[in-house]
Amino acid sequence: MRNFKIIPISADYAKQIRSSRKDEFGHEVIEQVATAAGPCRVSLKPFKKGEDKRILLRHSPFAIDNIFNQPGPVFIHAEEVEEYKDIYRFPPEIKANKKSFPLSLIGYSESQQMVYTKLVGELDVDDLIKEIFENYPEVNYLHARNAEACCYICKIERV
Repeated sequence: MRNFKIIPISADYAKQIRSSRKDEFGHEVIEQVATAAGPCRVSLKPFKKGEDKRILLRHSPFAIDNIFNQPGPVFIHAEEVEEYKDIYRFPPEIKANKKSFPLSLIGYSESQQMVYTKLVGELDVDDLIKEIFENYPEVNYLHARNAEACCYICKIERV
């Protein structure tokens, strides 16, 4: 039994971005053919380079406006896609490709203060998430980020 669930960017939020052509900060989004694997922050699947159209937008994954908001660039599919559904395990296509998706996990308290960080490296990310939630009660939720680009991938909540 997993003690966590994966929270992608919602399909409804992505639909609003596609419709308005603006991100939550009022910036116009950029649509382009994928030049890298991504992933899409809604489906949490890699893009097909040279085939998939993607939208680049600025996004903050936080609910509270404070110094740790860390807004940054993320990609979503230009076309409507299904939200990631296998929420009790980390997305396998991201997990399996450590070269394209080097991961770090950043833990936050309920008040959105950063209280934990860990490079995943060669560790199994599902096991590491489970271990963090078992051993660090101050971690209310995690963000998975690309360890090289520092960009947000998804939120991971306790269950």
